Amino acid sequence: MKPFESVNYLDIDNLFSEEELMIRNSIRQFVTSEIMPIIAEHFEKGTFPKNLIPAMGELGMYGSTIQGYGCAGVSPTSYGLIMQELERADSGLRSFVSVQGALCMYPIFAFGTEAHRQKYLPKMATGELIGCFGLTEPDFGSNPGGMVTRAKKDGADYILNGSKMWITNGGFADLAIVWAKDDAGDIRGFIVDRETPGFKVVEIKKKFSLRASVTSELIFEDCRVPASQMLEVKGLKGPFSCLNNARFGISWGVLGAAMACYQEALEYAQTRIQFNKPIASFQLVQAKLANIVTEISKAQLLALQVGRLKDQDKAKPHQISMAKMNNVAMALNTARICRDILGASGITYEYQCGRHMLNLESVNTYEGTEDIHRLIIGQTITGISAFSN
Repeated sequence: MKPFESVNYLDIDNLFSEEELMIRNSIRQFVTSEIMPIIAEHFEKGTFPKNLIPAMGELGMYGSTIQGYGCAGVSPTSYGLIMQELERADSGLRSFVSVQGALCMYPIFAFGTEAHRQKYLPKMATGELIGCFGLTEPDFGSNPGGMVTRAKKDGADYILNGSKMWITNGGFADLAIVWAKDDAGDIRGFIVDRETPGFKVVEIKKKFSLRASVTSELIFEDCRVPASQMLEVKGLKGPFSCLNNARFGISWGVLGAAMACYQEALEYAQTRIQFNKPIASFQLVQAKLANIVTEISKAQLLALQVGRLKDQDKAKPHQISMAKMNNVAMALNTARICRDILGASGITYEYQCGRHMLNLESVNTYEGTEDIHRLIIGQTITGISAFSN
């Protein structure tokens, strides 16, 4: 396969700064040399390449937009480009970094005390400590406000009881950001260290998607957490602010998956001979490739505009929802069409399209399903919420 080059049909590279392109290219080189040769095997075996964790920390991937505490302090758009390059390899790698930074380091930075920041962030920035994010429950995914996990005040502690489901990084995380309802029914966030008694993790097996990612259930049975470990935020504002950061990263990450599939399908079509000529010469294949490069280009512009708004701290949640909704749907459709262009070859681990296609089924579901994001956008258009009476 040729060296990877991102789609630049609309000359979008000219819209990035030199620093942004330098960051993108350094991550691209790492992905090409360190991740691409091993990722298909990890996907097949259902394992996560833990040996890459320190090197990814050295490149500043964890909590990359945070200023200080050993973090890189780059712009949101630069962060987006990091996510793009990682997901070009596999959604599992991007998910790992996204959870570590957007869902775990960010709430500690934004809502934690200075003692929390000093204790956790420097070691999380290097990958010495790994975090996971406990919001979704077995019966409450799209409606996190209905959670049943409880945090009961008991002297200087809180007693956690409940469970969290589909938790990325849970199997090897050193700490969890856990959301629970307190005695007043308010949603509160807690930093729960892995060794805390009453905190149990069960790994979820037999997945056909995100196989190179560790997914778990978190179980809390009379788990006693010091009140000093509670974050200084109340209500859904806390978890939703984290999710918006993660959704932003996803809207960029899936561009990488889509572009990887596109490049692979294009090269395959140019070399696969049928009826004495390459299949790229057939009108139907050209039409598919033309549609794909057009949709990727549109998604790039959407991600970049939201990125520039986020660079200025002006991005609104519904704008991020539009980018997540559109770009993930585009990437999933792209992977499916590219798998089709590859024919039977597309179902083997020798090629990427099938693996990306399976991964993107999960990406289209987590951090807000496609339909949930439509309703978020619909509420801003109509002024009417479809979520409650």
